[in-house]
Amino acid sequence: MTRRLLVSYLTVTVIVLLLLEVPLALFFSQREEERFIADAERDAVVLASFYEDSLQNGGGLDSTFADEFSARTGARVVVTDIAGISVLDTQLPIDRDFSTRPEVETALTGHRSGGVRHSETLSSDLLFVAVPVASGGRIYGTLRLTVDAGEVTERIYQFWFGLAGVAVVVLLAIGGIGWGIARSVSRPLRELQASSLRFADGDLAAAQEPKDAPPEIRELAGTMNTMAARLDELMVAQRAFVGDASHQLRTPLTALRLRLENLESGLEGEAAVETVAAIEETSRLSELVDDLLRLARSERPTEPAEFDLASIAQDRVETWSALGDQDGVGLALDGSSVPLTIMASPGSVEQILDNLLDNALKVSPTGSTITVGVRSTPTTGVLTVSDEGPGLDDMSKTRALERFWRGDQTTPGTGLGLAIVQALARASGGDIRLTDSPSGGLSVEVSLPRSLA
Repeated sequence: MTRRLLVSYLTVTVIVLLLLEVPLALFFSQREEERFIADAERDAVVLASFYEDSLQNGGGLDSTFADEFSARTGARVVVTDIAGISVLDTQLPIDRDFSTRPEVETALTGHRSGGVRHSETLSSDLLFVAVPVASGGRIYGTLRLTVDAGEVTERIYQFWFGLAGVAVVVLLAIGGIGWGIARSVSRPLRELQASSLRFADGDLAAAQEPKDAPPEIRELAGTMNTMAARLDELMVAQRAFVGDASHQLRTPLTALRLRLENLESGLEGEAAVETVAAIEETSRLSELVDDLLRLARSERPTEPAEFDLASIAQDRVETWSALGDQDGVGLALDGSSVPLTIMASPGSVEQILDNLLDNALKVSPTGSTITVGVRSTPTTGVLTVSDEGPGLDDMSKTRALERFWRGDQTTPGTGLGLAIVQALARASGGDIRLTDSPSGGLSVEVSLPRSLA
């Protein structure tokens, strides 16, 4: 945004400079040429008066005045008779026909003529002036002056260069001032953008309002802080409701299940079958309540602490190996035993592994192996759980992180396991990724930030 604002300032400045300086440069050029021509015409009239009597009487012309003027100014003086034939020339021989020259032809009609043209022979601009030599209203000849216009051209160019220098100074000044103004506007906006990204990541702490920002931006910052505060209140209330509701449901569900189990022992036939089905549904409902409670707790922000990822992974593999043996599924730890310190919310790594191992056991066939991998990158510690089950296609990998999604409805579960893992990972500053395992099953990769200490 800073660049766009600066470009807009400079664009407007360039347009204004062009509208002001181009007409001024053209006016100055025209004025200097007209002044130069007017001075040359005045000198030509004065010189013509010296030769008026000589042309009128048909006598010889004294070139003294013309030679002195030519020596002093560097101008070429040419005097012609009524036929346009030169009778005096300070640079070339006389008796040359000038009647075809437009300025001489005009002067022979009784009018003055002047202008500036480029001479290819001399490779410079020449100023020419032709005036009639007349007396009593009768024309006897013409006098033409030609002067090198380099002095005028140089003055014009100097003026143009001065205007260009002024334009450069103005552009630099506007660029500096515009840069400061653009920064004063864009800096608070960048701070608001950073705050909005922080809000999007779940950190709803109020942002400090920019002090030097325009009133509209300060008002926007205040509105964003108000929005963040209200969102934080709503999210806290939602988590509290889910946690409290889940906690309150656990006791009656447990009591209901015990009563159904006691009732089952005294029933036979179809009633016993229905009772068993009710017990299973109660168990599934209890599991759902437990998962909701864990999900609500995982979304509560806690201060991260340092943990040894390798040690936790080894401990959970040993704990779950007994359950895996009951199902005929082996658990293996693939990774170095060297401590790998990561930053995570207390208890989150254990819950992540428990959920991933529980999901992997539900889909792993008898005789297969679940591999828990631990590795490090320069900035993260990576925990991987790979199974040899049926795996997931690309669309299912995307939807598997949605809450309550279950790819295979025959597989037991609530559909909250991976959602809980994702919430726990992100609460610790990490993330989750689903890929295909080398054996064709599913591989869940959880990255957590490494400790910088």
